Amino acid sequence: MNSYVFRSPRLGFRAVEPSLSAPAAAFYRRNRAAFAPFDPVPEEEFFTEPGQRARLELERSWAECDRAYRFLLVQPRHPGKVVGMLGFNEIVRGAFQSCFLSYKIDRTLWNRGYGSEAIRYATAWAFRNLGLHRVEANIMPRNPASLRAAEKAGFVREGLSRRYLNINGVWEDHIHMVRLNEDAL
Repeated sequence: MNSYVFRSPRLGFRAVEPSLSAPAAAFYRRNRAAFAPFDPVPEEEFFTEPGQRARLELERSWAECDRAYRFLLVQPRHPGKVVGMLGFNEIVRGAFQSCFLSYKIDRTLWNRGYGSEAIRYATAWAFRNLGLHRVEANIMPRNPASLRAAEKAGFVREGLSRRYLNINGVWEDHIHMVRLNEDAL
């Protein structure tokens, strides 16, 4: 369980694969209440090992067709325990070369710099390996810790996306954050 696509000082980034379904399901069950205010309501199957196996198979297929790249995060000293996820989603090529960033960190690691570390290292990987020009993140204004993590990782606010995503039955505003590949400018 020690094969990483890349590493940061405190995290290993593992490409999604069905064999990680048990630790992925445990991560989501462990953090269910903490993530609930910021996520659409998932089906119960999402929190099970079979549900995660199906999800990880789907996510792996997205990478095979250059649509999205998703990672499960582990601490190298505890490689069997998933402590986060990060994804580059809905990649658009051509003149745009952009995607949307998603991320989650285990609630036990909040406010310790893991979020900004994961975002910073993964975004650098995406610029270098995927040739992206722009990575976008949309964050609810009532999630200051996530906003702070993105800002510390070099993302800047571009504006407010009104009623952007349906979260728990409510169309929530999101702050539109962006990081550009400065090396490509």
